[in-house]
Amino acid sequence: METNVGIGYFLKRPLDVIIALFFLLLLSPFFVLIYFILKLSGCNKAFFIQKRAGLHGKTFNLMKFRTMSDCTDEHGRLLDDHLRIHPLGNFLRSSSLDEIPQLLNVIKGDMSIVGPRPLLPEYLPLYTEEQRKRHLVKPGITGLAQVNGRNLISWESKFNFDQSYVENCSLGLDIKILFKTLSVVFSTRGVNGAHGAPLGRFNGTNESLAV
Repeated sequence: METNVGIGYFLKRPLDVIIALFFLLLLSPFFVLIYFILKLSGCNKAFFIQKRAGLHGKTFNLMKFRTMSDCTDEHGRLLDDHLRIHPLGNFLRSSSLDEIPQLLNVIKGDMSIVGPRPLLPEYLPLYTEEQRKRHLVKPGITGLAQVNGRNLISWESKFNFDQSYVENCSLGLDIKILFKTLSVVFSTRGVNGAHGAPLGRFNGTNESLAV
């Protein structure tokens, strides 16, 4: 399957860089402030860096501000995600400020401003042929699934939105998603799952919310 190729296709990369540089400059005071607050709060690392699958399944290092502690149980195992999110982390997630470092991923060329959200490489063998189509385009900071429920929708719905984006991607669609992203960010709706915890891991069964 091929994605739509038009003038928007050739403009997407230069526009990504321009938009990323603009927002990086605009948000630079927050970037610096958050970095130093995280460092002064006792975090050894201000950034959370994790391997994610990008275009054609190629892995890259996704960057975010760290929103969880490294707290462990009595056996030295990391606690569940929802138990390790610190108060500042909750604020960063709800405001989407934890995503600011991904602008650097866009400038590097690993990501686009708009596209399917990058997921863990370990999910790659679990995808169906239809779900695998999400990797025909670069992953994005925001996307069709993010403006249609974020973590309140099932994995199956997420993949359906991703497939719809790949099949209909255009400059016009990207602009619509960008404007809708602003309202989603300000509302903070869907940042976490149905019970206030992050959405569960994908297990390849197309189940709804994992709780």
